[in-house]
Amino acid sequence: MTDQYSNKITAIIPTYNEASNLSKLVDQLFELNLPNFDILIIDDNSPDKTAKVAENLSSQYGGKIEIIVRPQKAGLGTAYKQGFAHAVKSGSKHLIQLDADLSHPISEIPIMLEKLKTADVVVGSRYTDSFWHFKSGSDWPLHRRLLSSIGNLAIRLISGIEVHDTTSGFKAIRNNVIRNIKLETFICKGFGFQAEMAFKCQSKGYKTIEHPIRFVNRSKGYSKMSTFIVAESIWVLLRLRISQMKKSVFLNKKLKNRIFSD
Repeated sequence: MTDQYSNKITAIIPTYNEASNLSKLVDQLFELNLPNFDILIIDDNSPDKTAKVAENLSSQYGGKIEIIVRPQKAGLGTAYKQGFAHAVKSGSKHLIQLDADLSHPISEIPIMLEKLKTADVVVGSRYTDSFWHFKSGSDWPLHRRLLSSIGNLAIRLISGIEVHDTTSGFKAIRNNVIRNIKLETFICKGFGFQAEMAFKCQSKGYKTIEHPIRFVNRSKGYSKMSTFIVAESIWVLLRLRISQMKKSVFLNKKLKNRIFSD
């Protein structure tokens, strides 16, 4: 590898009952041989002892894995908020966001980091050019494809988000985005966090590009995606969109009044 990754890179991985997947995931990440790379795991006190597996892996990899164990299950969104803030405070320049279920292609990470040279956020996208067109080779079951595709379309129509894959959990992010996006104002505590983040990044004017990936259905454990999660995302984004429109109308009126008064 060259000096292009000389800045600290942190992979942030929320976990809940992922003991059977974590070792393989961590091995794959370190096999990339990224310089100045570490892993931050945020575990919600998993009953299957995921945190213990993480501790053993940290010893195996010379302390390059940090573990935050929270007292109880508190949601994916809050895990990412805590993880992002912690990583940036610890000096990370580039953040990798990914799931622990082995569904994301780890081999794409170096390419996504390379694309951060000309973007603020790189989204590992399951959709190449539309809400239905999955990248060739995806083995997602039809019912999950329908839920994700229709959910993404609804979210985009309501919120105005331009990114095709609004609920992707696989991203490369510059630390300045996290510093300025005001994570403390986020509403979604669960999976809706992904769509809310896409909305906030676009609203703040950050350049987001999509990198096509082949999404693999998890082989161990169970998916936590549901219609409730999609509904939560739609409801939160509808509120944010209305608030944004009201603010725009107010600013336009204020500008017109100033022009007429002059």
